[in-house]
Amino acid sequence: MKIKIAGIGSYIPEKKISNTDFGEHVFLNEDGTAFGYPNEVVINKFKGITGIEHRRYAEDHLNSSDLAFSAAQKAIKNAEIDPETIDYIIFAHNFGDVKYGTSQSDMLPSLATRVKHKLQIKNPKCVAYDILFGCPGWIEGVLQANAYIKSGMAKRCLVIGSETLSRVVDAHDRDSMIYSDGAGASIIEASDDNTGLLAYESATYANDEANYLFFGKSYNPDLDPDIRYIKMYGRKIYEFALNHVPAAMKSCLDKSGLGIDDVKKILIHQANEKMDEAIIQRFYKLYDRTVPKDIMPMSIHELGNSSVATVPTLFDLLIRGKIENQEIHKGDVMIFASVGAGMNINAFIYRY
Repeated sequence: MKIKIAGIGSYIPEKKISNTDFGEHVFLNEDGTAFGYPNEVVINKFKGITGIEHRRYAEDHLNSSDLAFSAAQKAIKNAEIDPETIDYIIFAHNFGDVKYGTSQSDMLPSLATRVKHKLQIKNPKCVAYDILFGCPGWIEGVLQANAYIKSGMAKRCLVIGSETLSRVVDAHDRDSMIYSDGAGASIIEASDDNTGLLAYESATYANDEANYLFFGKSYNPDLDPDIRYIKMYGRKIYEFALNHVPAAMKSCLDKSGLGIDDVKKILIHQANEKMDEAIIQRFYKLYDRTVPKDIMPMSIHELGNSSVATVPTLFDLLIRGKIENQEIHKGDVMIFASVGAGMNINAFIYRY
């Protein structure tokens, strides 16, 4: 038995934030001192490394669970199913619902329960819960759905990744320009043909790597030190990803029994364009191959890094023909992969 993505949907917020919108920000070093160069230089360097030119922020009146609800509605419609037949709702996020203008995270009730309520699913045996797995959360949710379905505990699952990172960033930290908001959702069920999930990998590195991403105080010493924001050691994350993600992808592909030349698309977490390109370069080098043209669809240039939402949103855009010069065909083999806080890594091989 294999499982497949029977329906997909995403929610991309309408509020579009350009790099130029950060021109008047007061960016500071970690010790609170000012940069010795203007914001224009900061922004140009940022774009050159990350590839990000725009990102999306959630509308002020919407929370992460609202974005997720909209994406879930689209996935259910795309799958053409009755929502009452969903056995599990698995909601991947990192910070819960954070209302605009506040800094408090709200996760009671769980965001999965909130989505079930909004969908008006009456079946009490539809179990709703959240997972915290960093940026790889949606992929991990798919792997959990795979386990439920193969074990006979479920026939159909709704797996969601949604986040409003714009509400947990330090405006004085230049890394804040990376983050964005969005949601992606998928209906997972058994596959009755040769399509679906073929192999997977998942791992947590928590010795030296546990705190590469963390909550820390603002770089502005005048702000309340007890209010925390998302922080990261970017260089350590970059090196970690390059050292571990390509090997995990190779292990996953080898377990599937397929070869590198069978892979038509690689959908990787949209964290940083240069990092993703380096990961793919190293992955193909493991097979003594050069990277094929157009193997890696990208959305980061316009959508930024929306954490758990990047991969399902990318898949949704790809199959709907919304990514320039990219298309996918029935039977094509794809690799889904992600890396993030934990530090967590996962991947799966998928035949479309």
